[in-house]
Amino acid sequence: MILLASSFISFALAVGGAPQRGGSSAAAQHYTKYEYMIPMRDGVSLYTSVYVPKDVPGKHPILMERTPYSAGPYGATVFRGVPTQGKWHDAGYIFAWQDVRGKYMSEGDFVDIRPQLPAKHGPKDVDESTDTWDTVDYLVKNVPDNDGHVGMRGISYPGFYAEIGTVHTHPALVAASPQAPVSEWFMGDDWHHNGCMFIQDAFDFMQFFGVVRSKPGANTPGLQVNKGGKSAYDFFLETGAMPNFDKLYYKGRIPYWNEVLSHETLDDWWKARSVPSKLTDIHCALLFVGGLFDAEDCYGALNSFAASKRQNPGIHDFLCMGPWFHGMWARAGGQSLGDLNFGMPTSTWFQDNVEFPFFEKYLRMQTKLADPSVATFFETGTNSWQTFPEWPPKDAAKGAVYLGEGKSVVTKPDRDGSDSYVNDPAHPTPYIEDLNSTRRPLTYPLADQRFAEKRDDVLTFKSEPLGSDVTWAGPITVDLWIKCSSTDCDLVAKVIDVYPPDAPEKKLDGDSLANEEILVRGDIMRSKFRDSFSNPAPLAPDKPARVRFKMDDVLHTFKKGHRLMIQIQSDWFPLVQRNPNVFTDINTAPDSAYQKATITVLHGKKYPSAVWFGQLPQVPGITTGR
Repeated sequence: MILLASSFISFALAVGGAPQRGGSSAAAQHYTKYEYMIPMRDGVSLYTSVYVPKDVPGKHPILMERTPYSAGPYGATVFRGVPTQGKWHDAGYIFAWQDVRGKYMSEGDFVDIRPQLPAKHGPKDVDESTDTWDTVDYLVKNVPDNDGHVGMRGISYPGFYAEIGTVHTHPALVAASPQAPVSEWFMGDDWHHNGCMFIQDAFDFMQFFGVVRSKPGANTPGLQVNKGGKSAYDFFLETGAMPNFDKLYYKGRIPYWNEVLSHETLDDWWKARSVPSKLTDIHCALLFVGGLFDAEDCYGALNSFAASKRQNPGIHDFLCMGPWFHGMWARAGGQSLGDLNFGMPTSTWFQDNVEFPFFEKYLRMQTKLADPSVATFFETGTNSWQTFPEWPPKDAAKGAVYLGEGKSVVTKPDRDGSDSYVNDPAHPTPYIEDLNSTRRPLTYPLADQRFAEKRDDVLTFKSEPLGSDVTWAGPITVDLWIKCSSTDCDLVAKVIDVYPPDAPEKKLDGDSLANEEILVRGDIMRSKFRDSFSNPAPLAPDKPARVRFKMDDVLHTFKKGHRLMIQIQSDWFPLVQRNPNVFTDINTAPDSAYQKATITVLHGKKYPSAVWFGQLPQVPGITTGR
């Protein structure tokens, strides 16, 4: 979430570089800038800047981003980054940016993930789809030299506006690309995964984003939290229980923070803010884009795509997932991330072969262009782009690997056994090796996990070297049988690709990947939500319980000679808030509630703890995670 502030910059980079300022800039030579206060149906006006090309004759489509991160710079003589050469410029697009309701120069009140109204009874009933409709309608009627066609795109929070704005689609809105769209802040995006709050990102993000403004303006208020130069691990641990963050630092100045903390379960408040189920009555082409290593909104692209396909039969829905961190596809290059060298500039490939052709075909009505594949995925492990007529692919391998005797990973349940560890909230298990880090690193979703294998509060299960390549395509489901000495605990599961000592793969700097334990997918689950996210239930101490949850999709090949590793732990700190290991409302629990717990993972024929790939195990009466 800490990267969201740069999302509007990412859009600028995608269409032509960093913002240009001044009347003599290249942008000013190639575009005429217009500024509008566009009236909404309830009387509120939204600031919108529009750049119309000067040197490409004819009528042009409009490509728009609605953003909470500023449509500036403001003023007729100052220009932001727009393409002054290359394919986007030569194609002659009109570019538009809008400050959403309640942000920067737009009027009205801002609402985080504004709920979509199921019905409108009058002009005062507004949501993001009505604001989009009114904006599109105004643009096609007022912007010079437009051809009557509008497209939208945006990354992260602007991705939310790009997807929700297609609901009850305006006839002129013909194409949209929600990229890493914020879609579900309880189940899988920035704020929570499976009800577990991602506190490091949420706390840092709200400092600049969550302060309520007093009036429209070119600048936005923020807080300066003094962390005393402490590492993130020390700062969040020393701050302690959840109520302390507002008491010590926010002091009531971030209303949304306290609003979120008052909804610890999946109640009607969260359901109203869940986007995928609201993606209905859409009549334009959609290209969902996401990063397989996106720490913030990997969930959004995958699940919004699936929901739209299900709820809008007959429209053109597409999905592209690459080996990227949040917004990385909008930058130049994309050759590597962390220790992995992908062997090609994956971001540039996406821009040239997926994104630009999509808008050319559906926004500019270039009917001779071929339809993109329904799903375009980068296959990690083999470093290759793959296309599929559907996602998940029907012919993908399906099955499970099981936790086995001697901390092994096996293909069938073996003899009954168990392995235990002690979770101590006073010394929580870290999610990264560097405990001196002050910010959440971009690369943690694919980081080397050898540091975790050395810890006694992490269980590590490892297969023998693989005799052939093994490819996983689609969702992963963690299916664990546990016992806990207390009434609640969190469970982190990690799927890891272990490189052999003689691995030929090299990092970008030429160093070997030998013996590295590269994270393929990891996520967290709160045990009290094992049967229901709306009606949590305590664990019976020292009694077997089944805990299952879904992790985001992958397309990964574990190559011959590699090992497949599964790690289980109970903290991912300070990325995720600590669990006091007691059945309680964690958001109101005091420091005194936190206690040690012994977690035992059961495995074998009686309690077949497993990781499923390519499908979900069906068990009547039990809700499986997401």
